[in-house]
Amino acid sequence: MAARPSPSNAKADPGSIRWLTPAGEPVACVEKLKVLTENLVELQQMAQDALEDAILMGCDEAQTRRVLAELMAGLENPYAKD
Repeated sequence: MAARPSPSNAKADPGSIRWLTPAGEPVACVEKLKVLTENLVELQQMAQDALEDAILMGCDEAQTRRVLAELMAGLENPYAKD
């Protein structure tokens, strides 16, 4: 299972998230942390743009948020061990 930000800090600044390994140890590699932060910043901006576009086109904000959350929840781990 891939490391995930804890729910308590998921809404925080992407650079302040304490990333953990599956064993619960902090990820310490500076380059890995940099990539993770950059990925979250990009995702946040793309999701913000999608939300704004949907609202401007007359879509329901709550529904759009649910769709975005479902999209994230439906992501598959291609590295999962069966």
